[in-house]
Amino acid sequence: MLHPELIELSTDGDKAELTLIPNTHGPIVEQDLLELLALPGFCKLKPLKESINKAIVQVNRLCGQDDGQSALLFTIAQRQDASISFEISDDKMQVSMTLTAAYGGQDITLKDILQNLKIQQVKLGLSKAKIDLSLAQFASLQPGEQCCNIIAQGRAAIHGKAAKLERKVMLARERLLQPQENSDGSVDMRNLGAVIMVKPGNTLILKHPATTGVNGYNVAGDKLLAKPGKDLKLVAGDGTKFSDNNPHLLIADVAGQPVETKQGMQVDDLLQIKNVNVGYGHVDFKGSVLITGDVGEGMQVKSSGDITVMGFVDSATLDAQGDITVSKGVIGRQLKDNTLSTTLKAQGQISAQFVQYSNLEASGNILVTKQLLHSHAKTKQQLIVCDASGRRGDLVGGKVEVDKGLKVVAIGATAGTKTEIFCAMHIREFKQDIIQLQDSIKSMTVAIANIDGQLGNLPPKAQWQDDEIMVEQVTVMLEEKRRIVSAKQQEQAEFESIQQEVTNYYKNYRVDALKHVFTNIEIHIGKAFNRTQRDHGPCSITNINQEIDFDYSAKK
Repeated sequence: MLHPELIELSTDGDKAELTLIPNTHGPIVEQDLLELLALPGFCKLKPLKESINKAIVQVNRLCGQDDGQSALLFTIAQRQDASISFEISDDKMQVSMTLTAAYGGQDITLKDILQNLKIQQVKLGLSKAKIDLSLAQFASLQPGEQCCNIIAQGRAAIHGKAAKLERKVMLARERLLQPQENSDGSVDMRNLGAVIMVKPGNTLILKHPATTGVNGYNVAGDKLLAKPGKDLKLVAGDGTKFSDNNPHLLIADVAGQPVETKQGMQVDDLLQIKNVNVGYGHVDFKGSVLITGDVGEGMQVKSSGDITVMGFVDSATLDAQGDITVSKGVIGRQLKDNTLSTTLKAQGQISAQFVQYSNLEASGNILVTKQLLHSHAKTKQQLIVCDASGRRGDLVGGKVEVDKGLKVVAIGATAGTKTEIFCAMHIREFKQDIIQLQDSIKSMTVAIANIDGQLGNLPPKAQWQDDEIMVEQVTVMLEEKRRIVSAKQQEQAEFESIQQEVTNYYKNYRVDALKHVFTNIEIHIGKAFNRTQRDHGPCSITNINQEIDFDYSAKK
């Protein structure tokens, strides 16, 4: 080991200076110098690696040479204060602090941290507990060691929730899926229970209002605005009213059958008929219609509410502003001109156990619990050919057009019956809506900027606050700005909703076959097309990159 007297502190006490004579002390290795730095008074100083290497090279090069008689001075360590550094995330939502222990220099204090945070303009989201933890860890560090902790976090804006309408009463169509249980525990598939009726004062719908959300902030103190939830308008239809105690609670005002509408509910007068046949005549009723028997060939039933048939519909026409529910079967025939003899059209949903050779058209879902055979079904929502257990439900032949997907137990038949499926064909319309909303939002942004420009060009308020005309003009501009800002927020929320719809369009709107897909099934999903050449087991059929994809892992 080199003699300890060869190393000493500089006059300012901040550096370790080493004096060596190459011919006397050389050759040397790194360990020789590190042993000197381990001596008391030097052990807390930071070794200067480059200077140490330089000293070793020079001493060893001159050792044994004529020039090696002269003393050489090297600074091989120095005192260094503790340091503090911050890393602020790109979105300014998080701050990490790294503390580096001193090499014999000044330590970090809470005051130092707060001063540095002020320089970094970190204003909100600081955690005193995390700072205290960092200081506690820092106190136990060896020279040069580091500790790192997240000490500040912003708070993301909590966007408002959309308004929601919670229906509190069962509808006629739901009885189809809830056959009554007998006293012995068995289920009577023909007994669908009593007709759904309400009395004055019965609760129909509870509206959960949209929430405004909670604004957030980043660590720099910038406010992150929350987007208000999209509102839904609850409308009191005929035979209903709002509760005196709760403006968001819709209740029945008269006795009758509850019927769901686009913006709420109505309570219809109920016309009850045993059978609709030639003897009774066609039906056109303002209200809901309950037919306890059958609708015969060639008959027409039209209703401003729901139509419920407890028996069969045979080669007839039903047209409802609400739902159509057929407890048993819908039967039709193919006529000479290839048209079908039975037509059901509903603004709401269509539900039946069995359908053959019929036209079905609904704005809501179409539900067939057993079989849909050789028919043309068209819906703006979803077609479900499946019972409650998911075991029965056959779609065979015909053509279906569904906007929001198809769920069926089995598609086609062993005989290779041609069946056409058109699903999710309207993404282009959504994209057009996005373009229109973008243009509208841009226009409103410009309008807001123009108003801000006009307000910014006003003279000081003191010069016009007593001028009634000027005050009125400013008030009108401010009101117009508030109106445009509110409209922009609503359209922005709608834009984001539709954009999300487009992003997940083919993922959400697909064909789910729970058990089987037979051959000769023509499947159109958007622009993608496939005619099955073989049988397929349980699968989800989707459009991936404009090609039909069969996913066998997604068993339902």
